[in-house]
Amino acid sequence: MKFNKNVVISLVLLVVIASVYRAIPGRPWGFAPQIAMALFGGSLFVNDKKWAFALPLLSMFLSDALYQVLYTNGLTPIRGFYSGQWQNYLLFAALTVIGFAVKPNKIVSIVTGAVAAPTVFFLVSNFMVWMGGGGLHRSKTFDGLLQCYTDALPFYYGGLSGTLFFSAVLFGGYYLLKQRETSRQLA
Repeated sequence: MKFNKNVVISLVLLVVIASVYRAIPGRPWGFAPQIAMALFGGSLFVNDKKWAFALPLLSMFLSDALYQVLYTNGLTPIRGFYSGQWQNYLLFAALTVIGFAVKPNKIVSIVTGAVAAPTVFFLVSNFMVWMGGGGLHRSKTFDGLLQCYTDALPFYYGGLSGTLFFSAVLFGGYYLLKQRETSRQLA
C-alpha cells in the first residue's frame, strides 16, 4: 500500500473513530473493531509490518486511555489501565500475525480470518483470566476452566459478530476504493 496524504488521513481517522467507538458506554460486549483492524492491518501491510501492528495497538491504547479518563471521573466502572494489560496487547499483536495470512481480495480468506481471530482471542484471553484468578475466580480445575469460558460467552459472541461486521466494512471499503482507483486510471 502506498502512503499518500489521503491514506494517512484515512488511517488516522480509522484509529481515532475505532478508539472512541470502543469506549462508548452501553456498546454490546466485545462488539468492537480492533480485532478486524488487526486482521486488516496484517493483510494490507505485509511489506511494512510496523504499520500492521500499529493500527490495532494504537487504537487499543487510545481507547484504554479514554476508558481511564472516564473511569477516573466516575463515568464508567471499566478501568482503562490495569495490571496484566500487556497480555492483551501481546495477544492483539498475535492477531495481527493471523492477518498476514488473510488475502484482502478473497472473501473466504477474510471470513476465515474474521472467525479465527476472535476465537483465538476468546480461548487465549479467557485461559489467561482463569490462570490468573481473574473474572469470577473459577477453580483451577478443568470444570473451572469450562465455567470461565461459559462466563465469557457474551464477549465471544460480541467479538465474533463485531469482527465479522467490521471486517466487512474495512475490507469492503478497501475493495470499493481499489475499484474506484482502477476505474479512474482506465478513464
